[in-house]
Amino acid sequence: MKKLNFVVSLITNDNDFQMEQAIAAEEAARRLGVNIQILYAEGDTILQSQQLLHIIQSHSDSHPDGIIMEPAGGTALPQVARAAVSSGIAWVVINREADYLSGLRKQYRVPAFAVSSDHEEIGRIQGRQFGALLPSGGTVLYIQGATESSAAKQRTAGMYETKPANVEVKILRGSWTEASAHKAVSSWLRLSTSYQSHMNVIAAQNDAMAVGAKKAFQEVLDNAARERWLSLPFMGCDGVPKTGQAWVRTGLLTATVIAPPLTGTAMEILVKAIQTGTMPPERTLIPPRSLPPVENLSPRHTEKAGASFSLRT
Repeated sequence: MKKLNFVVSLITNDNDFQMEQAIAAEEAARRLGVNIQILYAEGDTILQSQQLLHIIQSHSDSHPDGIIMEPAGGTALPQVARAAVSSGIAWVVINREADYLSGLRKQYRVPAFAVSSDHEEIGRIQGRQFGALLPSGGTVLYIQGATESSAAKQRTAGMYETKPANVEVKILRGSWTEASAHKAVSSWLRLSTSYQSHMNVIAAQNDAMAVGAKKAFQEVLDNAARERWLSLPFMGCDGVPKTGQAWVRTGLLTATVIAPPLTGTAMEILVKAIQTGTMPPERTLIPPRSLPPVENLSPRHTEKAGASFSLRT
């Protein structure tokens, strides 16, 4: 049997979860005996579209058997998807809603499906974490991912679904990177009203942004204010083993939500679909989990953790 060839298109190579996606793809390729080419879109939808169209429109002998793509922007590239499947190339969307998939599945015979973290459940877990940390209520400074991202919207909706009514949320906008959260929090701190705000928890929709926020607070010049900010619980999501999970173990973060990488699962489903000639489910959701478990979080626990950690340089 011919060895399968896949293209894996990821958002960027400067985000811990994206790098974990790349590692998972490489490990799955070795295990499944397939060839892969990993592309990075540098956070640019247009570049990602151009990269993939160049491959799809190249000589047919070099066509991959499938493309596994995590969208870099607000669109899941419907035109590129149609170009792929019409050329006989399987199409897999990671971590994004893609309403066009049902139409492609009816019109073409090649596999077309999505694999995603359960982003609403990630948000629900964060909302429960807020309740465990703030049983008497309080205010959370909450740093969102890119506003056009369905993952950011779903995580926010899930959080609002489960957070207690006595917990208020102040939202800042980031774009999934440490630098974006650092910039957002630094800008917020320059407002006179920020020093009059009484925050009880700093949370972000991924671990990198939680760390970026913490670095911004470390730069506060007033010693008392800086110590007050840094004593608060800092929380993230994604829980990559070498970053988010490690940061919880060392106390840099109080909690995270572990969302396993998806590329390996997507590749397993795709290989089985191609080898058996079957169409997999249109959407597969991968469940997340809290680290530490929500029942192990308490105000006393976070105060102890929050008083002892320091930022990496």
